[in-house]
Amino acid sequence: MDIISIIIIGIALAMDCFAVSVTKGICAKKYFFWLTFRMALLFGFFQAIMPLIGYNLGASFAEEMKSFDHWVAFGLLGLIGGKMVIEGLKTPDPECKKVSNPFKWASLLSLALATSIDALATGIVFIPYPDSIWTAIAIIGSISFLFTLIGMYFGVHFGKRFHVKVEAIGGFILIGMGIKILIEHLSS
Repeated sequence: MDIISIIIIGIALAMDCFAVSVTKGICAKKYFFWLTFRMALLFGFFQAIMPLIGYNLGASFAEEMKSFDHWVAFGLLGLIGGKMVIEGLKTPDPECKKVSNPFKWASLLSLALATSIDALATGIVFIPYPDSIWTAIAIIGSISFLFTLIGMYFGVHFGKRFHVKVEAIGGFILIGMGIKILIEHLSS
């Protein structure tokens, strides 16, 4: 898979991290670099490791899937993207519940896991591209790390003023990538 496609997938997957970190930023009201860095590191790690897990689980069936792997990639990216669009458009504005510490490890760990489920399924997309998996892991993890840092800063400083449905945008990007993969395989 080419680098541009991997970057686009990385950006789309990072939209969940961005949306969650914007929400955390709105609730935090003050920017704490080390807490943000910890959250970004955790989110980036999970976003990077989950595609590898998905890839390895799916790779055990790679030979059997070779004739229809592009349809699987198209279907998975379409379903994940569609889910992200629906969730992104229906999600209400964040409610900041009174909690003693919104950056507790347990809270951040559960959010990191929840935002990376899409990345787990996306790992299967890389089965036809085994030479790209390590590059994809590095790019997806790095983009998620960066988007979490930016999202937190954005949430603290601008979140109350702007309400952008970034998760829906990420969903549309994944749907587009699924269509691109399908067209590439059908035209070759």
